[in-house]
Amino acid sequence: MAKTGVLSADPTVRARAAELKKELQRLVRTIVDDEDYSIQTIDQAKDALCGLRELKFNKRSTAATTTSSLKLHEALSCPEEFRCPLSKELMRDPVILASGQTYDRPFIQKWLNAGNRTCPRTQQVLSYTVLTPNHLIREMISQWCKSQGIELPNPVQYGKEEGITEAERDHFFSLLDKLSATLPEQKAAAKELRFLTKKMPSFRALFGESVDAIPQLLAPLSGSKSQSGVHPDLQEDVITTLLNLSIHDSNKKLVAETPMVIPILIEALRSGTIETRSNAAAALFTLSALDSNKALIGKSGALKPLIDLLDEGHPLAMKDVASAIFNLCIIHENKARAVRDGAVRVILKKIMDGVHVDELLAILAMLSTHQRAVEEMGELGAVPCLLCIARESTCERNKENCIAILHTVCLNDRTKWKALREEESTHGTISKLAQDGTSRAKRKANAILERLRRSVNITHTA
Repeated sequence: MAKTGVLSADPTVRARAAELKKELQRLVRTIVDDEDYSIQTIDQAKDALCGLRELKFNKRSTAATTTSSLKLHEALSCPEEFRCPLSKELMRDPVILASGQTYDRPFIQKWLNAGNRTCPRTQQVLSYTVLTPNHLIREMISQWCKSQGIELPNPVQYGKEEGITEAERDHFFSLLDKLSATLPEQKAAAKELRFLTKKMPSFRALFGESVDAIPQLLAPLSGSKSQSGVHPDLQEDVITTLLNLSIHDSNKKLVAETPMVIPILIEALRSGTIETRSNAAAALFTLSALDSNKALIGKSGALKPLIDLLDEGHPLAMKDVASAIFNLCIIHENKARAVRDGAVRVILKKIMDGVHVDELLAILAMLSTHQRAVEEMGELGAVPCLLCIARESTCERNKENCIAILHTVCLNDRTKWKALREEESTHGTISKLAQDGTSRAKRKANAILERLRRSVNITHTA
């Protein structure tokens, strides 16, 4: 029998849990059944698990109020004006939306966090999404509850349950205002916002409550065409805050579609401290979790500065840059942009130098579906390098990526078969992969061996 409780009582939460489970089931099936699954698939599965864990945690953390919640559900005869238009239940924390309509805070907050910017009841477009407590309705509900013998949680307790209080909300908006003040005030406000958005997920969510919050955050960087004149500490704190709030799933679309965000991140890739540049790359990686954002970021010209930063090779930035390029190149149009911007040459050079071989081989394998990339790999001497890694690496994924790339390159250029034949004759590298590699590596290795055998037979026949 299914257990009852807060999770099952809230239809919104229950629907979200079912959605996460369905998505997790699909992702796990892809990972188990498909040898060509991507790192992004693993990350998405991890995000789905984290989402379920958060729902479960919230269920436990609200267990103390379960009894009073059940009493609220039993209050079927309450006046209609005391019910939330979304939940159809007695409101615990009534708040006023910009449209003038009153809702229970958790339900309207979920509506807004999902990216909606209209009033659910009137469909009016909201000029802002700050929620104002409706003290009059709250007091009327409180009086009615007393007359019915029902205990109603107070708003302060509920605010803490959600992770944010009205005082903290006011402080958040005061910090945003200071970002348009004097330089010392800007620096202090940016540093505190960086700290708060790192430590408190609720502060990340606050950026989705006002259409002006992100532009206000970026005000210190958007006053001039170049960020080179901005104080480096201020730039680093603003860019890192942008990274922090982009981690919040409900913010990803909002952040990327705010007109000045992507250009400012691209400019930050080129200037500022190495921490700023690295965090700008990390922000682009985080935002690119959404396919719509991948296309938007690619069209904005982010791949060229990412590839340039990769070429510079600073150890602190390499991982974030490689992750961003990998994520962006999942969609085909960005592969073409990456190839055009010189990705193949830069990546091959780093692999030959033994730098972040695992991550860069994964990108190279992804680019090998693009014709011009394959041609460049052949021209730039990729075959000997890939054969060496396939022979000497202890990483099965690296061997798999190498043999997959080799298969594509050699199909494209017959002159490369000689190198494969010599490798097989001297070291038996391809036969070993055909026998002991991953299932994908076995397929590619066997296909190469078959081609080698056919070429020998053709030669003998001739």
